[in-house]
Amino acid sequence: QVQLVESGGGLVQAGGSLRLSCAASGSIFFINFMGWYRQVPGKQRELVAHITSGGSAKYADFVKGRFTISGDNAKNTVYLQMNSLEPEDTGVYYCNVDHTHWGGRRSDYWGQGTQVTVSS
Repeated sequence: QVQLVESGGGLVQAGGSLRLSCAASGSIFFINFMGWYRQVPGKQRELVAHITSGGSAKYADFVKGRFTISGDNAKNTVYLQMNSLEPEDTGVYYCNVDHTHWGGRRSDYWGQGTQVTVSS
């Protein structure tokens, strides 16, 4: 099993910044992707960004260059720097890890979610 601990959510004014962190621990063999999804009111959970262990990143279109994802492989930690936040970014942000176990089985793990609220 892999456990995820998230931190960094909170309340910020429009135009402000927040940095989310997610640390993975447990029986880690190989992490394929670490990333962030979000669920905003009235919408399904959607990808924000993810990054491979090799450092290749993918972003959702709505990020528009405002967010930056980075990873620390030694710490099994992923960060999401969010700048120029908008009220539409309000929601619960979930850390996700795509993991390959010893033997080849692949699993998805999710954090408990952290609330991000952007006031106008």
